[in-house]
Amino acid sequence: MFSDRSPVFSAESPDTGLPFSQAMKVGNFVFLSGVIGNCPNTGKVVSGGVEAEAHQALKNMGTVLSAAGIGYEHVVDCTVLLVDIADFAKVNAIYAQYFKKPYPARACFAVAALPMGARFEIKAVAATVSYAKI
Repeated sequence: MFSDRSPVFSAESPDTGLPFSQAMKVGNFVFLSGVIGNCPNTGKVVSGGVEAEAHQALKNMGTVLSAAGIGYEHVVDCTVLLVDIADFAKVNAIYAQYFKKPYPARACFAVAALPMGARFEIKAVAATVSYAKI
């Protein structure tokens, strides 16, 4: 069995009860599962549209990063999923409140649907150590 991996769990982030970890730490990297804007207390997607969902999802992501002993500044790659690509500009404005320059690498895709009726989902990879500039 691969021994250099361990699950990361934050009690402050919603537990979906589904068969995946909130994140997995492998070596110097943390791989976060997709995060939607569900309320930690109820598990339901927050009301208020894609902007409220994006804020909540990014807050949820922050609790998982914190449980791994790191923060948003350690994120090196993100994948954003949107049900409506017309929400791209709104989501970018919110994203920029959590991530600062130099921004992580990122891809954004429009999808037909997301779990629980969500309109926004984000997954990420973070590095737990700083690497010297080349």
